[in-house]
Amino acid sequence: MKKIRVLIADDHAIVRDGLQQLLKNRQDMEVAGEAEDGHQALERAKALRPDVVLLDIAMPRLSGIEVIGLIRSAVPDSQVVVLSMHAKETYVQQALAAGALGYVLKASPSQDILDAIKAAQRGEYFLSSRLQAEVIGKYLKAQQSVPSVRSYDLLSEREQQVFRLVAQGRSTNQIADILCVSPKTVEKHRTSLMNKLNVHDRLDLLKYAIKIGIVDPDLWED
Repeated sequence: MKKIRVLIADDHAIVRDGLQQLLKNRQDMEVAGEAEDGHQALERAKALRPDVVLLDIAMPRLSGIEVIGLIRSAVPDSQVVVLSMHAKETYVQQALAAGALGYVLKASPSQDILDAIKAAQRGEYFLSSRLQAEVIGKYLKAQQSVPSVRSYDLLSEREQQVFRLVAQGRSTNQIADILCVSPKTVEKHRTSLMNKLNVHDRLDLLKYAIKIGIVDPDLWED
């Protein structure tokens, strides 16, 4: 039997250790590696190409929500399951919108984590048993009700990545480092996306990001 290779990404060592213990004796799963912040999670995902990334949503250096999109872009075969203490529906919806297939609360039974990993590996959605099952239905229904074309939808994939990082307050050099491009390229994408969205500064960009549900300011509080 081929084991499901799991990358554990959480900034708390005690959580990573607990997940290691949960998975190490499984015949159908194995730990491919660990990461302690968002940027490291992205780099480890690129290097290890795990089947599933078990990802905390509140990560230092690079938020879990942003990491989801970057992993799905860089390593399409790696699915993402969010493991979080946050039960707010908006967080669940943002994680799903970014490309996660699972969302499990840290207070949930360990079986939920195992079931979420297996579901994600099959390409199926999974929500923690302590979350209302209709969240996915609401999310999918909301997606269908959104106008088919928004200005944001007209951005290229790279422009969308730059947009989200700028909205988080990342500097040009930080974005260049995260996306492995030059600062000049970042500035080019930033100018292009701001023209397409008809926004003139970062505050306007942040307001637009909040309006369309890309950014929840509560999620990146210090």
